[in-house]
Amino acid sequence: MDVKATPNGVATIEDRILRITGYYGYYPGYSSQKSTTRSSVIRCKPGANCPNSHSSIIRQLSPLSGAEDSAAPILELQNRNSSGVCGHSRGERQNRSGDEGTQTHPDSNSQENRIKTRCQSCASLFLKVIWGFLIILSVSSSWVGTTQIVKITYKNFYCPFFMTWFSTNWNIMFFPVYYSGHLATAQEKQSPIKKFRECSRIFGEDGLTLKLFLKRTAPFSILWTLTNYLYLLALKKLTATDVSALFCCNKAFVFLLSWIVLKDRFMGVRIVAAIMAITGIVMMAYADNFHADSIIGVAFAVGSASTSALYKVLFKMFLGSANFGEAAHFFSTLGFFNLIFISFTPIILYFTKVEHWSSFSALPWGCLCGMAGLWLAFNILVNVGVVLTYPILISIGTVLSVPGNAAVDLLKQEVIFNVVRLAATIIICIGFLLMLLPEEWDEITLRFINSLKEKKSEERVDDTAESSVYLRSRSRANGTVSIPLA
Repeated sequence: MDVKATPNGVATIEDRILRITGYYGYYPGYSSQKSTTRSSVIRCKPGANCPNSHSSIIRQLSPLSGAEDSAAPILELQNRNSSGVCGHSRGERQNRSGDEGTQTHPDSNSQENRIKTRCQSCASLFLKVIWGFLIILSVSSSWVGTTQIVKITYKNFYCPFFMTWFSTNWNIMFFPVYYSGHLATAQEKQSPIKKFRECSRIFGEDGLTLKLFLKRTAPFSILWTLTNYLYLLALKKLTATDVSALFCCNKAFVFLLSWIVLKDRFMGVRIVAAIMAITGIVMMAYADNFHADSIIGVAFAVGSASTSALYKVLFKMFLGSANFGEAAHFFSTLGFFNLIFISFTPIILYFTKVEHWSSFSALPWGCLCGMAGLWLAFNILVNVGVVLTYPILISIGTVLSVPGNAAVDLLKQEVIFNVVRLAATIIICIGFLLMLLPEEWDEITLRFINSLKEKKSEERVDDTAESSVYLRSRSRANGTVSIPLA
């Protein structure tokens, strides 16, 4: 139903309605233009090329540039054939899928990387734990074996200083063992001289000089010799269980010296551990009713623990922390110093007949070599364990030598555990374990307790939510509605 044009320029009823309602895109001749576009769309057949003359008509009729820009792509779409429309829509879908793929691809990569890092961390943690258990067993067994071989050697040969000097000379092999491991595991292999110079930085940037060799090595070599010599003297007076338990007091002495000399942080729990260690020492001396040999043996064992603590504190003060290569270099240097400068002491003791033996062929070389080899293995394992696993596990391996020696002593029937000796051993071991607590142990404990409380509260909230949902569903199933009171 077309109506003739009126003087005001409104041609049809549709134009009048659009003018009265104030349509946004209205202009005179809107309906006529719309009819022409419809006719042009209808005339185009599938597979035929549609004319583009309507675009010129629109440009002549439309006075608004914005309407022209918005109408042009729509008209172009209408004038295309069906295959063109389908191809365009497919292309848009492919582009959108490609954009979505590029957006989801980094997310998937990040998730894969997170999974890989978690797997690697879990694998490394598992390997550290496995290495830790192996090193615990190795450290405790090597220390137990060393102590028991010394007790066996004393039956036929009692020369404690010669045994100390002989076993300390074996430290020379520490660096060759380390370099052999370097050749077997390192990708970039270095020459022995270059590696030796690299590891000698523990003595300073200039490396190992004659002055530093005498200045830094001499006091540590003396403390090392005193520690081992007093330990061997104590084994003559006491059982292996008592000596190994008393030697565990060195942790308490290290804390006290570090607190006094190095100004380390004060910790009440470690003071308690030190008091427990001292209590265990007194009880150990009382176990044999303060017998002369018992008191002397306890004094030797406590002296050995004290010199060991002094050695560790001075090492931390002057040399700091050392890696495995630097520790191997330092132990080999101690062995060389012992061989060069301490060798005159067993010679003097031999000629003064303080430590005398008939001939070198009469020496128990098997026991001596076994003791020295296990002592060297113990030192290597302690330093390797710091690299492969957690240092606390090495300390646990050391304290486990006490029940290990006790088991061997019981099998050999060399010791009878009374209540006082057993209590003293347990108190010293508990004090040793308290020394292993980290400095932030109280904060860690509070965080753990708070996390447990939060988990319990979350579980209670989840349980109440589940119960309320269950009650609502049950009431709905029964046709009743539960109304909360508050």
